[in-house]
Formats: sequence, structure tokens, C-alpha cells
Amino acid sequence: MKRETFVAFATAAVFAAGASASADKVVFGTNWLAQAEHGGFYQSVADGTYAECGLDVEIRPGGPQVNNLALMLAGKIDFHMGGSMLSTFNSVAEDIPVVTVAGLFQKHPQVILTHPGKAETFEDLKNLTLLLGDNLYATIYQWMMAEYGFTKEQRIPYTFNPAPFLADENLGMQGYLSSEPYLVQKEGGFEPTVFLIADAGYTTYATTIETMAQTIADRPDVVQCFVDGSILGWYNYLYGDPSAANELIKQDNPQMTDDKIAYAIDRMLAVGIVDSGDALEKGIGVITDEKVEGFFNKMANAGVVPADLNFSASYTTQFVGNGLGMDIKN
Repeated sequence: MKRETFVAFATAAVFAAGASASADKVVFGTNWLAQAEHGGFYQSVADGTYAECGLDVEIRPGGPQVNNLALMLAGKIDFHMGGSMLSTFNSVAEDIPVVTVAGLFQKHPQVILTHPGKAETFEDLKNLTLLLGDNLYATIYQWMMAEYGFTKEQRIPYTFNPAPFLADENLGMQGYLSSEPYLVQKEGGFEPTVFLIADAGYTTYATTIETMAQTIADRPDVVQCFVDGSILGWYNYLYGDPSAANELIKQDNPQMTDDKIAYAIDRMLAVGIVDSGDALEKGIGVITDEKVEGFFNKMANAGVVPADLNFSASYTTQFVGNGLGMDIKN
């Protein structure tokens, strides 16, 4: 890693704290089991970037029984990995003072898969029956109906079993960019057509960093340090040597394999999940007012969030967008 990048942009206050900063214990809760999509965070643990900034970072993997928002509200973790901006929109709606401070994924990795030749464009998906889980139906699919004219009738519940999709070429199936397409290739023996919902206009940030408003007020230097370290971690993970981070990922999730990790990294790079759009000019992790407002308007129009929600309370741009780490990929 180019350490001069870190020194140039890390907050002066953190370094001024000297030895006392090294005692700052930070717990970061992810939103699922360890995987390549968490790689940038593991990278900065593995290569000492967080430690150089004065943080002792513990990553606690999430899972189906883990409620990181509740843990953060209880003071058990300091930062939480949000799935999308809807997470903090919902917090605002419930008067929970949680704020998004970085958007590490410029594109949401949610996809819809089809059999080859069954759909050429995103709108062609309206000709298929779609296997969609309840959460996606309540959020993304509401936007798809409002924006593109998809219907309730063409959706059937997805139980996260790909067998019905593999057996019926007239079905489309929800998936995660680095997961279901890989699974279909392995189990179905064919390469599915993959539609990234973000490229169709679902413009939320994903893999966000969330924290309490009080943490921002009381410990802004720690927030800046953690955000900076995470940004640098993602640059180094994608454009450097990710091997040490991958070993940590496999330690936390023994079911994760080298081939799955390699596939995920390739897909993230190929479609610009992390490094695209505004990030190309302002750096990984950037949040812009325009993008948040645009996404909010789409969700309000689809009836997913109240139109009068004070969405500006759900995020801040103060910790990102300064070009940190961009020289690493050059």
C-alpha cells in the first residue's frame, strides 16, 4: 500500500492523539458471513492500515440470526455494514439516530438471472415469471413495478433454492452477483444471463458504513479513521494483493473457497461494483447528495418510504469524497 496516501489524507487529530489513539477498540459488524464482498475491510485488518491510524478493529461477521442494528443501538458494536440506503431511511422513519458515513459499493450487487436467450434487455424480464424473496419484493420489486410496469402476478416467492429455476427456462431468479450466477454454472451446467438491477436504475449505495449520530458527534476522528482505512482497504484489496485478507475471510467463514473469492473479485471489478460512477473522480466510498436524493425519490414514488421523510438525516458526506487512495490503482 502507498502509505503516503494514508498520511496525506488521514485526519491530523487522530495522529495528534499519539499513543492514546492506539487504544481505540472498534467493532465492525458485517451484514452476512465473511466473503469477498467484505474484502476491503479484512484487507485493512490484515495489512495494518487500521492499526496505523490508531484503531484496533474487530470484524464480527453477520448471519441470519444476527441483528447488528440492535447491537449498535446497545453499544455492542461501533459500526454496522448496511445493505443499502434503505437501511438508514428506515432508521430515520423510526426516529433511530443512525447515519450512513460511506458508500463502499457504488452499485448494488443484486441481480436477476435468466436462462440463455430468454431475455435480451431488463424490460424483457416482464415476459418471465420471477422468483423473488419477500425482502426484494417489498423493496426493489416495488420500484420495478413503478418504474417498468412489472406486475404482482408474475412474481412467485423465492425460497433460496435454485432447483425450480434450473428446471424451468421460463423462470427468472433473483441472486447476488457473485453467488447465484456462480452456483448456476456449477450446478446447472450453463452460464445464465445476468441483469444487474443497479444498471437498470436502482441507484442505491450498498455495503455502506453506518454508525450512531452520537458517535459522529463524540468521536469524529475515529469515524474518519475507520472510513479512511476502509477506503484504502478496498483499493488495496481490488488492485493489490488480497491474499492475506482472503485468509482472514476463510478463517471467519470456513465454507468460503478460493475459487468463490476469485469469482467474486472478478465480478466486482468487471461491473464496477466498488469503483465506478462518482468514485472514479472522488474516490471509493463517496456519497453525493444528488445520488441519495435521486434514490430517495424513486423509493418514495414506489411507496417504499414516506414521501415526507427527512432523508437528509440518514447520511453525511463529510467523511468521503476527497480522492483518498485513488493513486493506489495507478
